[in-house]
Order: sequence, then structure tokens, then C-alpha cells
Amino acid sequence: MSNIQEIQAAQTLWNRIKPRGDMFMWGIIFTLSIWGLLAIYSSTGALAYKKNGGIVEIYLLQQAALLAVGFFVMFFVHSIHYRYFIGLSKLLLWITYPLLIYTLIFGVEINGAKRWVNIIGITFQSSDIAKLALIMFVTRELARKQEEIKDLKKSFMPILTHITLICLLIAPENLSTALVLFATCMVIMFIGRVSIKHLLGVGGAGLLAGIILFGILFAVPEKALKGTGRLLTWKNRVEHFGKKELDPDKTFQNDHAKIAIASGGIIGKLPGNSTERNFLPEAYSDFIYAIIAEEYGLIGAITMLLLYMFFLYRAMRMVIKSPKAFGALIAVGLSFSLVLQALINMAVAVNIFPVTGLTLPLVSKGGTSILLTSVAFGVIMSVSRYIEQDEPQTEETKTGI
Repeated sequence: MSNIQEIQAAQTLWNRIKPRGDMFMWGIIFTLSIWGLLAIYSSTGALAYKKNGGIVEIYLLQQAALLAVGFFVMFFVHSIHYRYFIGLSKLLLWITYPLLIYTLIFGVEINGAKRWVNIIGITFQSSDIAKLALIMFVTRELARKQEEIKDLKKSFMPILTHITLICLLIAPENLSTALVLFATCMVIMFIGRVSIKHLLGVGGAGLLAGIILFGILFAVPEKALKGTGRLLTWKNRVEHFGKKELDPDKTFQNDHAKIAIASGGIIGKLPGNSTERNFLPEAYSDFIYAIIAEEYGLIGAITMLLLYMFFLYRAMRMVIKSPKAFGALIAVGLSFSLVLQALINMAVAVNIFPVTGLTLPLVSKGGTSILLTSVAFGVIMSVSRYIEQDEPQTEETKTGI
């Protein structure tokens, strides 16, 4: 075979396997993943010392393997036309209900929270599946009911019922995820042309319920809250947020996160030179943004923030380009959920938000959560891929699905 034929064969193979859709979004996904690998390698020193005798590379290899599988999952999902997720969304939702109930009763407790489920040796957070299922279901229902979208009984209440039930099942052990999911669904409903009056009513009711809940928590003595699950944790996190405590153990994470960010300065200490990674708990997960700020400085921290925001901007452009409501809504909904999670993680690291336990998508050390996050990114890129193809007007298109 001549050199020209080899080149042509290679080009043909690349054209078959290369990712499709918005190349800017693919670039952001790849950049965040590589950056995450560097940050994991740098921030797992203390963990490696405790568990593996200082062999840091094992966590780097684990993360690299998970990301490799995640990219395969992402590529596979993005090759499926997003309209096939319409029917899958309802099935996933009905699977989610018993899964969340099972988690509350028989879930695996880690770090004081019963969020994990172990099935056939695989441990995962059921809320990750719930997020994907609910967002897909809400977008499906909004797309199907565009002609009667302002109707309270026919459209709004049936959708709101599922949102409320799923979030209530997640909230007892994972309040931050429940709030992010609820906010995401409200944004999707706003974009889906639901009556603003209805949304404001729900927002007002939710705010009132939150004030009453935390009012009761602060009125009840701390001793009475022991043994009540996460209630005492919620109270402590809100009560101690932003305060200078006499007991440094209560603000240990926030204090060392501040030290990491302050010591990073403008350009940072450069990769691998973090010192706070040896003191900051969960430096490779909840507080990985503080380590990034320490090693890459203010420039690196802002750059990562802009990467997530630019990804959301590219997703928002799909609302205009997508010929079908379902595609536009699911792309924006999943993107908003992922970016909002990232923003909250960053806000916790810089101490403008109470500790939540939310990780930085594609960057924080993870397990099955990376695979489920990859599914979400794959669905987004499926929409990006197929809206670029000219599709004839069909009955499905006319109904918004």
C-alpha cells in the first residue's frame, strides 16, 4: 500500500470514529479531564500516604482508567440520536423511585451520609441516576405539552409532583443535590415557557418551607437533634458558616482552603507544588478547586471557571439551533445542572457557600459518578451532533419532540 493510500485509509478511519458536534464543547470536556488528572495526581499525596504507603500513582491510574471508560461511554451515547432518550426517560424515572427508597433504608453510609447503594459489588450514588432521569423526564413532558404548557392542572402540577417527590427522597441524605436538582428543573420549566406566576409560587413556597425548617432547627437544642440523621449536620454547617470559631476543628476545611487559595497568588506555585494538599481534608474531591487555585493561581482558577461558563453558553446556543423542544431543553437542563454543581463546588472552596459535598464535574476524584457524568455529557453532545444535520419537518418536530 502506498503512502497516499495509507493516509487516505487513516483519514477514512478518523472520519468514522471522530466525535461529532460542537468541537468547542469537546475541547472543554477534554481540557477539564486532563486538568483533573493533574490535580488528582497532585492532591492525593496525603491519601496515598495513609492507604498505599505513599504510592500516589495508583490514584492517577485509577482516575485515568475511569476517564477512559467515561470517554468511551460519552462517545457511545453521543452517537445515539437524542430522540431515543424520550422513551428511556420515563423508564428511568420509575426505576429511580424504588432505588431512592432502597438507598434511604439500606444504603451504604459513608462520612455520615447514607447516599450510596451497593449492587453486585458496584457502589454508586442513586442521586446521580435520579438527576439524569428527572431532567430527561421533565424535558420530555415539557416538549410533549407545549400546546397546553400554561395549564396548571394538565401540565404544571403533574410535572411538579414528580420533581417534588424525587427531590424529597434525595434531600434527607443529600440536601445540596436535591436543591441543585430542584433549581435545575425550575430553570428548565422557565425555558420551556411554563407560567412565571406558577414558578414564582413554587419558589415562594420553597423559600418559606426552608425558613420554617431552619427556624425549627435553630430553635431546637443541639442535644435533641442527635440521632436525627443529617439535621444536626445541616444546622452546624449553616451556623458555623462565615464565623470565626474558638474551636478550629469546626472550620478546619475552610481555613486550609483559604490558606491554599491565598498562597497561590496570581500565577500559583505551579503543578505539584501544593502544600495544603497534606492538610486539607477531601483535597482531591470537595476542595480540589482550592488546590487548583494554589498551584495555578488566580489565573488558573478564573480560567477553569470560564471553561464551565463557556460550556453553558455553547449549550444555550442549542436552544436557538435545535429544531425540537426536547433536544434544546435536555441539552440546557443537563448543562445547567453540571455547571451549577461546579459553581457551588467553587463557591464552597472560596468560602462563599457552606460545605455541601458536591464535586467538580470531570475534575474531582470519582468512581461511578464519573461514568454517570459522562452519560450526561454524552446526551448533551448527542443534541449538539444531530442539530447540525438538516432534518425534515415531521409530526414529531411539529409537536416539539
